[in-house]
Amino acid sequence: MGGTPMGYLLVALVAVVVAIFAMQNTTAVTVRFLAWQVEQVPVAAVVLLSLGAGVIIVGIPLWFRLWRARSRLRSANSSPPPSEPPGDRYE
Repeated sequence: MGGTPMGYLLVALVAVVVAIFAMQNTTAVTVRFLAWQVEQVPVAAVVLLSLGAGVIIVGIPLWFRLWRARSRLRSANSSPPPSEPPGDRYE
């Protein structure tokens, strides 16, 4: 699966922006969730992990939907055409 140069440029740009964000947000914070508590976590790590979790949570249903659509398309393309009803068509 090949990519376009514009796609590679976009990925590189996003990577640079994420790297700058991570370097500028190194302040340590305490994260509390229900009974858990994690101390001294950089703000950038919290934000990027939250972003990653959101991408996964949204991406899995979208991937499954795309997989089902492709499967249906393949089965529709591989099935034989519908048969003619009995009788002479040109009478």
